[in-house]
Amino acid sequence: MGGRAQSGLPACVSTDAPDKPAADSHAELKARALRHLARREHSRAELARKLAPHAESAQALEAVLDLLLSKKHQSDERFAEERARALSRKYGAAKIRQDLKARGIADEVIDRVSNDGELERAKAILQRKYREQAATREERAKRARFLQGRGFSYEVIRRAIAIPEEP
Repeated sequence: MGGRAQSGLPACVSTDAPDKPAADSHAELKARALRHLARREHSRAELARKLAPHAESAQALEAVLDLLLSKKHQSDERFAEERARALSRKYGAAKIRQDLKARGIADEVIDRVSNDGELERAKAILQRKYREQAATREERAKRARFLQGRGFSYEVIRRAIAIPEEP
């Protein structure tokens, strides 16, 4: 009789199997990474976080990430541009910078992502949210708080809602 029957488990359940699944080989880890990248762009930090539980070692993970980078399958610059474009419909430069930093993008790459057209984006967001121009000071303040929460600078907010300069 085997040891399994004595342990009280059914014969089809093995007690020899570890609690953690076996680590992926180099090829399996690369395939897993490519599946993630096929769905959408990922930053190196995001990809490392997602692949870490499946990697044999930190060196194996770094080797796969370096290979993907050398073959241009993964690029932090491409990820940052795509993410900034997607967020720019709704958010200002400060919010976009904060999001990219939280996703592990280097400061040099964040600085290269264009902030062009921020005033036009702020005006478009206001137009979608509020149909008519702000008539009272309170309405302008409400719109200013809204844009500030979206990550726009004071100068852009002032120009978007046409707050007169205070002497």
